[in-house]
Amino acid sequence: MSASQTPPGTPAALGDDDPTLLVKIFGKDRPGITAGLFDTLAAYAVDVIDIEQIVTRGRITLCVLVTAPEGGPGAEGGLRATVHSWAESLRLQAEIISGRGDNRPRGTGRSHVTVLGHPLTAESTAAIAARITGTGGNIDRIFRLAKYPVTAVEFAVSGAGTEALRTALATEAAALGVDVAVVAAGLQRRAQRLVVMDVDSTLIQDEVIELFAAHAGCEAEVAEVTARAMRGELDFEQSLHARVALLAGLDASVAEKVRAEVRLTPGARTLIRTLKRLGYQVGVVSGGFTQVTDDLRERLGLDFASANTLEIVDGKLTGRVTGEIVDRAGKARLLRRFAAEAGVPLSQTVAIGDGANDLDMLNAAGLGVAFNAKPVVREAAHTAVNVPFLDTVLYLLGVTREEVEAANTHDHE
Repeated sequence: MSASQTPPGTPAALGDDDPTLLVKIFGKDRPGITAGLFDTLAAYAVDVIDIEQIVTRGRITLCVLVTAPEGGPGAEGGLRATVHSWAESLRLQAEIISGRGDNRPRGTGRSHVTVLGHPLTAESTAAIAARITGTGGNIDRIFRLAKYPVTAVEFAVSGAGTEALRTALATEAAALGVDVAVVAAGLQRRAQRLVVMDVDSTLIQDEVIELFAAHAGCEAEVAEVTARAMRGELDFEQSLHARVALLAGLDASVAEKVRAEVRLTPGARTLIRTLKRLGYQVGVVSGGFTQVTDDLRERLGLDFASANTLEIVDGKLTGRVTGEIVDRAGKARLLRRFAAEAGVPLSQTVAIGDGANDLDMLNAAGLGVAFNAKPVVREAAHTAVNVPFLDTVLYLLGVTREEVEAANTHDHE
């Protein structure tokens, strides 16, 4: 039998002009409401076309779209009376609306818009919704991803292009002080991905070279070179060599002390652990040093790690680095290399960083996330997260807080 043939006994597809009923139930939630409604509808042999149910602060809203019962107005009147009587017996409210056909088709161009607020105000939510509408988009569904440490909600939007939405909402988000991420809907969102992070001030709270400088007694000098680089007087490679030169003669054993001083960013372990559970591969690229990133790779179970290497001769730092320099262009190059090794298309990669030397990597990735970044980085990245919790990146991928906590509980059982 060909795919175009219909098996005997198969119901005909619902037509646009076929009568349908939208049954809406509201009230205090309790066990058995959903089953009770469908038991009531079953007596009229209707077919279920669509269902949507949500419970908010103990109040249920249950919407069911069904075919009209056979038997004309009399049968429909009986269904209406029976549903209302059942609802009243449970102190619920019922509304039944006649119509034709199914839901109208969703517009082309579908996206997920994730909004993070700390807090999320009614004013900012109204502005985001208005901007979505202003781009020609329709909000098909909204649901909460997390209530702490930030409030995160997701809008399912159709009818507007992802890039157009991203551009429009980035401006609105900056003005409102909320974080907004826009990603295309579709199967690719559920596909295996690669996540690559910067290290200093992203995966960890520290700047590793400053930790080394503290042991060498040259913090002020290192800070001055860093300031010159930020003013554009030195490029990254020049500033790296200038700062590392100040560490010459430092005992190599200091690396162990620095590793002990490194502080992970809040949420870093949760982010990596959850990504690994989802089958993602995770890596880091750093303008810092392998003397720290190799330890992080082992401790956190990372799949990839690349950084500069401090040269050591006779147990002392020479003030030089060896091997390929990991700079702005190098980070983007490593992202592509890791993606090739992981067998993940570049469009399925996520990059996270905070500094100007992360920009090439953020722009090369399918989704570039500026994490507590400088303004120039926030403006250039696909999206920005401006709260100090690294695991909020999970919400941009559609993972809910409940799912994270459930996985943690399962692991500890």
